[in-house]
Amino acid sequence: MNRLTKTDTRLFYWLFNMTANRDCRWIRWVSRTGDGHLYFLIGLALWAFDPLHGALFLYSALIAYALELPLYVVLKKAFKRQRPCDLFKNLHAHITPSDKFSLPSGHTAAAFLMASQVVHFYPTMAFIAYPWACTIGLSRVLLGVHYPSDIVVGACLGLMISSFSLVVLV
Repeated sequence: MNRLTKTDTRLFYWLFNMTANRDCRWIRWVSRTGDGHLYFLIGLALWAFDPLHGALFLYSALIAYALELPLYVVLKKAFKRQRPCDLFKNLHAHITPSDKFSLPSGHTAAAFLMASQVVHFYPTMAFIAYPWACTIGLSRVLLGVHYPSDIVVGACLGLMISSFSLVVLV
């Protein structure tokens, strides 16, 4: 486990140091696309304008997020992993984190959940949905608030919850 932690920390610093003395507005913007507002707007737009899949998409996504959010909170409180910006005193994150702990990444979980939902109902959107979700995850590391392993765990959480909601509803 110690070797994994060291590798995770080295990878974090390698990525985070790419943002040293740089304008990170675009990275913050990418990260903000994962705040949740966009997901709700996508769901409402599809519900309103796609009579074939829109309602089912919205219901499935709502079920998934209703499961993901409490599970994410429970996992954060169970792992209690300090954020890199809080653990390393020589590091200053480019944003203020929304909560105290880093594992799993909630932004990444939500982004992969949404990407999976979108691709299930609209498979041709995979080339946009998954790279966007990956970019949100990467942005969280570049901003200094998550380790790479937080991103991997968040992505797995989002994909699993999405799959579960689709099996239950579809």
